Amino acid sequence: MMEAGYKLGGRYRVIRPVGEGGMANVYLAQDLILNREVAVKVLRLDLQNDPDTIRRFQREELAATELVHPNIVTVYDVGEDNGLQYIVMEYVSGTDLKRYIADHYPLSYAEVVRMMTEILAAVQQAHAHGIIHRDLKPQNILVAPSGHLKITDFGISVALSENSITQTNSMLGSVHYLSPEQARGSIATKQSDIYSLGIILYEMLTGKVPFEGETAVSIALKHFQNEIPSVRKIDANIPQALENVVLQATAKEPTERYESVTAMSADLKTALSPLRIGEPRFVSQVSNEETKILPRLQPEHYGNSQVSMTSAAAVNQSTTSSAAVAQAAVSTPPEPPAKKRRRYPVVVIVSLLALIAVIVVGFFIVNQLQPVAVPNVAGMTQRKAESTLIARQFKVGAATKQHSNTVKAGQVIGTTPAKSKKVRRQSVVKMRISTGQKEYVLADYAGQSYSTVVAKLKKAGFVVKRTTVISSRYTNGQIVQQSIDAGKRVVAKGKKITLTVSVGANGFSLLDMTNWSQASVRQYASSMGFTLNTKYDYSSAVQAGTVMSQSPKAGTAVARTAKITVILSRGSEAGGAPD
Repeated sequence: MMEAGYKLGGRYRVIRPVGEGGMANVYLAQDLILNREVAVKVLRLDLQNDPDTIRRFQREELAATELVHPNIVTVYDVGEDNGLQYIVMEYVSGTDLKRYIADHYPLSYAEVVRMMTEILAAVQQAHAHGIIHRDLKPQNILVAPSGHLKITDFGISVALSENSITQTNSMLGSVHYLSPEQARGSIATKQSDIYSLGIILYEMLTGKVPFEGETAVSIALKHFQNEIPSVRKIDANIPQALENVVLQATAKEPTERYESVTAMSADLKTALSPLRIGEPRFVSQVSNEETKILPRLQPEHYGNSQVSMTSAAAVNQSTTSSAAVAQAAVSTPPEPPAKKRRRYPVVVIVSLLALIAVIVVGFFIVNQLQPVAVPNVAGMTQRKAESTLIARQFKVGAATKQHSNTVKAGQVIGTTPAKSKKVRRQSVVKMRISTGQKEYVLADYAGQSYSTVVAKLKKAGFVVKRTTVISSRYTNGQIVQQSIDAGKRVVAKGKKITLTVSVGANGFSLLDMTNWSQASVRQYASSMGFTLNTKYDYSSAVQAGTVMSQSPKAGTAVARTAKITVILSRGSEAGGAPD
């Protein structure tokens, strides 16, 4: 991680980190020449030493600088600083689409169409320049405060896809949006991007991805084995035409998907039109086509090339697969009639293909069995912590709210499993989010016993101050009023509250007994009915045998049954009066 203040390339002063992913770290920086904020993405350290990755990284990002479009993050510069490969891009404040969906779901259908149209426009521009993204996912789509979207990471995804296939950090973050052909290890095409776009549209409509699993292998297998779940089963109000866009974009066979992003965009724009009400559900022809058994070609059917060509043409009219068989008949000598071709059961072929698929996909996640330490996200905001955990290939579980006297509201207190504990990637990490210090809702204490209320408030953390008043409405010891209104929510710890307590209707205001003799004090106590508590202390300023101080102080309203303490002077220590 680069420290704040570092000048990258002598031009870009790092302000702070803003993101950390499987491929690169992102920093907010200041362009010292053009005096503007930029985002600087630095290629991950373990990729810095691969010359092929660096070459592709630079080549593709330079190609990405040609993509000038309002929905694509602009790439300003590509450079190197002390061996660090970096890209300077437009800085977009806001959040990514993944977080936006989580915060705003459910989205209105009109908003989904608008946002998806912007995404398609950006990808269309890239495809027009011959650039395939290969890693389209909501995490790579930024949502500006204005609500407009911008796609990022066009070049870096290409560089990683051509690097060693054991680089699974990027793959694991993308497996939910991976096309079937990419999961099998095939080269990504424009139709692969369209598949990913269909999954993104699915998530915008339903708030979740179509396939989940314990491992990336299981998720990838579902992408090329299972049909995409119906969005209308999750939300029956979704128009069939809108679901059809999802279904066609995510067809297993690339040839059944939209031929271009332009075609997908055109279909999406009319998906909410009343004219398309009652539209039938899109059904894949490939997945529903019954398996055809081709007739065996006998040797007499292809005795010469002319006959073989005729047979091939005839078979080609019935099925494409038989054309391949007929063509093989032209170039392959006929087998002896006595030998029979061995036919393998369909179940064996399917099982072999599934086994191969598991091996291929498993190769992508070979490092998943290696445990990794849970990062320390304490003190981060919930959004930042989630981004950090996802970037480290953990799943984010449901967060729990908890009061804290030390952690600010909205920040992470801790995680389960705890920080530094080593667990497998894709493990679920749950966070405890601070709601700040506990707030106390004050009740109306008028008429309640002071002794009962004060015990409760002190236990909650309040600092209670008591005042007294003569009252004919409330009896001695009952609360007359409170300094903080009932119903108000306050943080109790250390909060001061004053309770005014009645001393009854026959209470009285205590006189100032300073300098009174002991006999006068006793006579006053006898006449008023209060209990006198006498104490002594030395004083050279107050005559021995007279009152130095009293508690409560003069003017305090007290009950007739109150206990009043007076301190009588002993005089100076050399010759004080006897007790």
